[in-house]
Amino acid sequence: MGQEKRKADLIRHATASDRFAVIRLLRDSHAAAGWTFPFQAARAEALFKRHAESPDACCLVIGEPAHGVLMATAFDHPFGAGKMAKETVWFVAPDARGRAALLMLHAYEDWARSLGCVVAGMASLATNDVSRLYERRGYRAIETHFLKPL
Repeated sequence: MGQEKRKADLIRHATASDRFAVIRLLRDSHAAAGWTFPFQAARAEALFKRHAESPDACCLVIGEPAHGVLMATAFDHPFGAGKMAKETVWFVAPDARGRAALLMLHAYEDWARSLGCVVAGMASLATNDVSRLYERRGYRAIETHFLKPL
């Protein structure tokens, strides 16, 4: 059981073999978020490739097969605050949530530091508000974003 548990909680950078599992996670994330536009597998695959292959992006997964994904990019902050990491998507399958998700967040912060980022950003969905978790980890609310279908 110990070996199985460690493998289930292994956080790592995604490889090409994780593609289908990540696309499934992105589909599930899309549904959970309640987006009003349809999920597009081809766009999800392009998103995976961009994050898995770019030196200024990461695609972290947890488990074998992957049951959680955290994608992010790093860039110079537009207002000159220094280099910033920003989460693109973070989704862990509901039956796999818990401590492993926190380890994933920690791995993201480590990745951001390794690129020289001075701040890291995360988002919280209205359908799954995890802002209290972020606050406990030292994040603070800066902006609230609103979207309107046009």
